[in-house]
Amino acid sequence: MKSTLKNWRVAALVMALLCAIDMPAAAQAADWSIDEARFGLAGSIQSHSTFEAGLFPSVTLFFDPFDAVHAATWQDTFLRPRVHTGAIVSTSGDTSQFFAGVNWTVDLTDSFFLNAGFGGALHDGDLRDDGTNGPKLGCRVLFSEFAAAGFRFNEKLAIVATVDHASNANLCGNSNDGISHAGLSLAYRF
Repeated sequence: MKSTLKNWRVAALVMALLCAIDMPAAAQAADWSIDEARFGLAGSIQSHSTFEAGLFPSVTLFFDPFDAVHAATWQDTFLRPRVHTGAIVSTSGDTSQFFAGVNWTVDLTDSFFLNAGFGGALHDGDLRDDGTNGPKLGCRVLFSEFAAAGFRFNEKLAIVATVDHASNANLCGNSNDGISHAGLSLAYRF
């Protein structure tokens, strides 16, 4: 397991170095102002034994430090992800999480777009089976990913349907139920 974790670290370091070397000078002058904010409401889409009751309000902030908005080719788009951070809060006292990562947006038309990303998450849920319902997550730090489809009403407002998942990728012992949500968000571009 340690060698797998070491391989992931080495791969992440190599990818970061390649991105830094190939990144245009304008992108290296990172602008960390908020590019977009999404305010959403989701529900658990887990199976019966790992289902979490209640609603999950969320807020996600997007930043464009690599100037993704000016990417010209698909290769350029890949090397210029946006950065996101946010939180999903359980209204029933189950698992809440804080997450951060990178993401890419693909415009299908002027109004419709797809968005996907990955990163890491910290949570306050159960780690091991303690006889209660809900997911058993194995460790406090998880991998996270999301996929979204959105519709822009105008340059500033959009509605976004999102599915997200976080789990430990079997790196933290026997428990890895993961947590998954689906919901809608209102997006505002600055």
